[in-house]
Amino acid sequence: MLGPGRYLLGIVELAILVGLAWLGAARVRSRLLPRFEGAPAHLATGVLALALLIWVAEILGTASLFMSIPYLLGVVVVGLGIELYGRRAGWGSAAGVGESRRGGLDLVTAAALVVAAVALVHFAWDAKPQLSSGMTGFDSTWYHGPFAAGFFQSGNTIDLHFIAPQFLAWFYPANGEIFHAVGMLAFGRDLLSPLLNIGWFAGCLLAAWCIGRPYRVAPWSLALASIALSVPALSDQAGEARNDIVAIFFLLAAVAIAVNAWGVGSTRAGADSRDGLGGGGLPTGALAVSGLAAGLAAGTKLNFLLPAAVLVLGLVAIAPRGTRSHALAMSGLGALAGGGYWYLRNLVQAGNPLPWVDSLGPISVPAPDQALGGREAHSVLGYLTDGAVWSDWILPGLHGGLWFLWPFLAAAALAGLLLCLIPRRRTGAGGDRDPSSPRIGRVSWVSTDPVLPLAALVGLATALAWLVAPTSASGPDGMPRGFESGLRYLAPALVLGLVLLPTAPLLRGRLAELAARVSFVTHRDTKDRSTVGSGGRAWVVTMGLVLVAVAVVVGYPVQRHYLEGRYADPSFTTPGLNAAFAWARDVSDSRIATTSTRQYPLSGTDLSNRVAYLGEERPHGGFQAPTTCPAYRNLLNAGDYDYVITTRDRLEPDQSPYPPQAKWTESPSSQVILKKPPTVVFKLNAPLDPSSC
Repeated sequence: MLGPGRYLLGIVELAILVGLAWLGAARVRSRLLPRFEGAPAHLATGVLALALLIWVAEILGTASLFMSIPYLLGVVVVGLGIELYGRRAGWGSAAGVGESRRGGLDLVTAAALVVAAVALVHFAWDAKPQLSSGMTGFDSTWYHGPFAAGFFQSGNTIDLHFIAPQFLAWFYPANGEIFHAVGMLAFGRDLLSPLLNIGWFAGCLLAAWCIGRPYRVAPWSLALASIALSVPALSDQAGEARNDIVAIFFLLAAVAIAVNAWGVGSTRAGADSRDGLGGGGLPTGALAVSGLAAGLAAGTKLNFLLPAAVLVLGLVAIAPRGTRSHALAMSGLGALAGGGYWYLRNLVQAGNPLPWVDSLGPISVPAPDQALGGREAHSVLGYLTDGAVWSDWILPGLHGGLWFLWPFLAAAALAGLLLCLIPRRRTGAGGDRDPSSPRIGRVSWVSTDPVLPLAALVGLATALAWLVAPTSASGPDGMPRGFESGLRYLAPALVLGLVLLPTAPLLRGRLAELAARVSFVTHRDTKDRSTVGSGGRAWVVTMGLVLVAVAVVVGYPVQRHYLEGRYADPSFTTPGLNAAFAWARDVSDSRIATTSTRQYPLSGTDLSNRVAYLGEERPHGGFQAPTTCPAYRNLLNAGDYDYVITTRDRLEPDQSPYPPQAKWTESPSSQVILKKPPTVVFKLNAPLDPSSC
């Protein structure tokens, strides 16, 4: 348990990290996107603040210095330095304090906010079991948790953190895991980990609102996003360290920044270098920040590489002639800054940024010489014409993963993507963009608004990535047991398609008219003071103080409850592993070797146990389990382990109750302290003799 002083210290550290990152990001946003106001300004600031937190972690982690004090000092220096420099340079002064605009709440907006609130509360409620038991999801305990704990324990992000040899998972990008490690640095515990995805869910809702905002359909986009994000395929994100919801946020943010910025650069003749390219195209800052958000998505999850690439290349394609090299430089460098670190790490460690690819046509490229392991790989594309698989697996999987309403959801999402592919020429003051947005709305248009078709292509690319992914229908041939779980790879396309549906030229005018007809609140003049140096900063500070107060008053008893129940009585895996996880919660500062794919709970309550899957490194970043007793014992001796946990991942009726490694570990130098099928926990009192196998 954490005492009040240690808990408050963690809250203060987090408040400083978030506050200084936001302060610096707000100043940069005012420089790059000076005409952004309201929700889009906050969204862009949030993306930049998250990127700043990641960059400082990566820079320090490359030197094995990603530790509490260096990280805190790094964020303070960078955030405060940007703020002071930007203030002297006059960043943010051009935006002023905002302009008067008509505000108010209509019935459609109120209904959409209710739907969003219900979806958010439902998602948060789904995280409640993990606040009593600890994270239990397979991926959380296989690689998300171990990666975060590895960063926290070693302070290193550039080296490969080897885990169970399945799917070459140690090469996965890890932006999402950085934030779990930041929480661990603040508290010395994983208190934030079951809660972080609630914040990412809320961020997705904000990004969805911003996508619909320029077209006066923000409430519709928000409501449809709330529905799409609540499908069962994404329910396992709640309370876990899974990162699909993280990457979805960054992808939606990239699209939102682009659609909100299009009018600024493409319609203002003579745009200066602060705002845009001058005479057309997205502003320079929007190219950089949109590309950055796309890169952050690709740096979070591998299947977002294709949609991120489509977005970046699309931003180049829609740029006016003569500016495309500039657009490529801005959006491409932004994307590399967001996600390139992990692929550069792979290049350094394996000689290949994508080690899953071992050849380019006839050309061989460096890659580990080993099978992927795990479930047998199959894609949905390979089963498209297999009627038996459709009736036995795919249709039931769609029903279970996307509700029984899946045909309507899928049809609506596809309609949103296809309808937005059809541009519509508009002429006039503001067209059908949001007249309530003074800086990004009341402008003269003669444009086909190519950002919406680009956003639709990004959604289709996301669906294509799911269709061809080797894990989208994993399992034995003809038995894609992983199909329903793999629907989370399709979910981003579903979310983006539904968010874009109300923005389609054929629909948005009618939806805006409907909202106007059912409006029930008298509009009033308001001030939008969201820019740096205005009332927007006071709003952010007020919200921050409220969150800190809630964290102190509510968070302290919640964290005590969490730590008391964390893996105290696990029931999510085999009886033997459950017992081993319960045993490990009270072990600390020990070196533990394991043969279990799930290893995160073995880190202990205070995350001080150094847990390693027992294996040997191979060329080009390969990692394989030993196949002989002497090799196994040599690895145990080399690791100087205190304990070793020999186990199978599951009980099979045709297998012996314990793995062969249990027999290999039996020795006068080892002591059995727990034995329950299929797991044996040994305490190692001395090195094991390889010659006595």
